[in-house]
Amino acid sequence: MLALTLGKALMQASLEINLFGTCSVRLSGDDPLDVRGAKHRALICMLATAPLGRRTRTYLQNTLWGYSGYDCGHQNLRRALADLRKQFGRDFDFFFHTTNSDVELDLEHVRFVGDVNAGLFLEDLNVKQRDFEDWVASIRANPAQIAALHRSPAASAVRRPRPRVVVLPLNYLGDDPVLRALGDWIGEQTCRILSRSKLLSVISHLSGRAMVQNPIVISDVRQTLDVDYLANGTIRRSGKGVVCDIDFIAAATGQVLWTRELYLEDANHLDKLNESLNAIAFSIARSIAHSAVAAVQAQQMDDIEDHNLTIAGATLMHRRTLRDFLKSRDYLIEAQTRMDGIAEPLTWLGKWYVLNVMKGYSLDRARDAQMAVECCARALDIDPESSLALTIDGFVHTILDHNVETAERRFDTALQINPNESLAWLLKGSLKAFTDDGAAAVDATTRARRLSPIDPFGYYYDSLASTAHLAAENYQNALDYADKSLRTNDRHLSTHRARIVALHHLGRGEDARKAAQMLMKNFPTFSLAQYRKSHPATNYKLGQQAIAALSASGID
Repeated sequence: MLALTLGKALMQASLEINLFGTCSVRLSGDDPLDVRGAKHRALICMLATAPLGRRTRTYLQNTLWGYSGYDCGHQNLRRALADLRKQFGRDFDFFFHTTNSDVELDLEHVRFVGDVNAGLFLEDLNVKQRDFEDWVASIRANPAQIAALHRSPAASAVRRPRPRVVVLPLNYLGDDPVLRALGDWIGEQTCRILSRSKLLSVISHLSGRAMVQNPIVISDVRQTLDVDYLANGTIRRSGKGVVCDIDFIAAATGQVLWTRELYLEDANHLDKLNESLNAIAFSIARSIAHSAVAAVQAQQMDDIEDHNLTIAGATLMHRRTLRDFLKSRDYLIEAQTRMDGIAEPLTWLGKWYVLNVMKGYSLDRARDAQMAVECCARALDIDPESSLALTIDGFVHTILDHNVETAERRFDTALQINPNESLAWLLKGSLKAFTDDGAAAVDATTRARRLSPIDPFGYYYDSLASTAHLAAENYQNALDYADKSLRTNDRHLSTHRARIVALHHLGRGEDARKAAQMLMKNFPTFSLAQYRKSHPATNYKLGQQAIAALSASGID
């Protein structure tokens, strides 16, 4: 229940909201007012349960009045706000802030009243719109999700969407300054590689260095740095070379998840060592992803740690089975519910809705497209400088509404904020490929792959690299990347398409026909009509070449 407590010096009124049982919305104070209209109360309750109390006008229009057209929904929402302004009088502007795109309820002046056990969530609020009914049902299925409204800001601040990891300098017992410096450099460089991942929070090398001034005790490292994982080890000479033994450890249990041995023939050949460190960093990222998936599969939802929800959701959405893909949404919704003031879970959920459309799983393309837009808008409301949220918003504009100019602006803004945002480079590369700028596409996807050697869903990078090389007419490279991607995930539609196009242009017609048969076996509902209607490259050379190649290979 929410009560808006306006500035004490200005007024004593508050907005009290009862969400359970009989829904009530009351403006208290010297002249109390009960909001009576069902959709007026629904509108306020939707704002009261939103992150930062803010929702887009489009989301409110569609949820409360259905997909009856922009003008009609716009008029209905505007009329409802005008009704509330008339009821609230001059107090309206203390509670509500409106723009051309958003409506916001000032949560600092709102409090909940009533008993959460008094009945169902919004039990008597009968608004006969499917999206509103679905929203109410989702909260009734898990009422604990609105417990976030009762948490103090301090409690919310401790929630972490990403696991924390530290790489300690390698320990050397002796007086060799070269090995001591090399052990420190290995820790620093591994931290640098890991920090490029959008799925991890990496503790600074300086903090890790401070922990090795004394004998390492795992419980001390965990408590001092608040980490979930740590990597440490030793460095020693072996003949003319150097051996590094590295352990990766779960901080909570002290369990060694894996151990690796690196051998360096010459301590001065750091370029070769750097390649090995990329492999170590990839092993760390993959182990964390696997640990998260194992954790969510073995525990009840309420017992899963926040960061495991986010990691498992982001990982499972890129796995090959429909079951894993659908399950990832459950974890991301739970993560978003718990971390209502954090952008990342919403951002990944937005990507899920885009992929649901792209993979052909969506039963309501318009609704899923709107959900993707809404998730990204809310994520950017929370953190306007989130390079990941800007990137996924650009992805939405690329795939769902084919707005090339807006998509490119989003990618460029993301890269201005974080030039190492590998996903922004990757998706910008695909946008360049779709619009026939092959050289720029290859350059961008190459940067993306270089910046993300540890991405646990690398097949996606290989798939879009294949498309980039198609646009550049490097057909053998396109085929090589498609084959590499399919070895990891053979359920990605666009990779199959890219492979067929590459084979066709390499003059391998029979192989292209076999590849087309494999595509149709995996995706029996795919058609050229669907491709023409939905793909952003349709009106460009790349898209026309793809249509010709797919048609020649036997796809109707």
